Amino acid sequence: MNAPLALPVGSFARSVQRDLRSDWRAEAAVLGVPTDQAVGFRPGARWAPSALRDASLRYALPPEGFFDLATGKTVLAGFDLVDAGDVALAGLSPEAARERVTAAARALRERTSLPVFLGGDHSISFPLLRAFDEVPDLHVVQLDAHLDYSDRRGEDRFSNRSPFRRAVEALENLTHVTVVGLRGIRTDPEAHAAALARGHTLVSADEVHADLESVIGRLPSGKKVYLSFDVDVLDPSVLPGTGSPEVDGLSYRQAARLARAAVERNELVGADVVELAPHLDASALSALVTARAVMDLFAAVRG
Repeated sequence: MNAPLALPVGSFARSVQRDLRSDWRAEAAVLGVPTDQAVGFRPGARWAPSALRDASLRYALPPEGFFDLATGKTVLAGFDLVDAGDVALAGLSPEAARERVTAAARALRERTSLPVFLGGDHSISFPLLRAFDEVPDLHVVQLDAHLDYSDRRGEDRFSNRSPFRRAVEALENLTHVTVVGLRGIRTDPEAHAAALARGHTLVSADEVHADLESVIGRLPSGKKVYLSFDVDVLDPSVLPGTGSPEVDGLSYRQAARLARAAVERNELVGADVVELAPHLDASALSALVTARAVMDLFAAVRG
């Protein structure tokens, strides 16, 4: 096979780059959402989409795919992946930014059945989920150290502490949220009570450590699922580059098994990967681990 004279730069896994203003179709596509204006502690997630593209060069997609040692199979052969760039958010008010994110997500959904959004802080999940408002009986699987179900932070109702509270309020089709990986001593008791009252499934990291297979059995089955992967679900020893790390988190193996199970048990309609703050990890390991998580998600969908 003749080697190309040049390779595209700046795209996820050296995928084809397309503009949302043009007409195209792809098996899967990524879209960056570079914002961290809704964080309450350490910023930096706005740089995650760029860092993920750099790290993903480790997983540049060859036409023949990758050989997976664990399964003895080739994965992602001929995978049709597009990088649609980043949502243009600079200079917008928070409300205008949310509208822009929703519009861009709708445009991406018109072009692929597997849209994956590269955050950005976790506040983006609310405007992203609005783009799925016609999906019947939509379920969210949220891998996260934090509940993100607070009513507000101070006077702010749209911070990264509140995306799923706003989503269930706004979307009649969003039936259920399953959160896995919860831990820490700073849980908002009102948010915890509100999520339980709504009937959501809340699973602690301790439960995952004690019996992973039992937790997998509590995931939705036979549903249309949106997966939200907050990288702080992972233990800081695995992924230190995040704004609000929590000790005693999940291993990569545990998180990857949960994500794969969510895909295998359901129909994945979209996903986001959020809260990577690459500048907080000088080794760049955090971006590399997150890029691998995205590639493993694609492989799980492909089967």
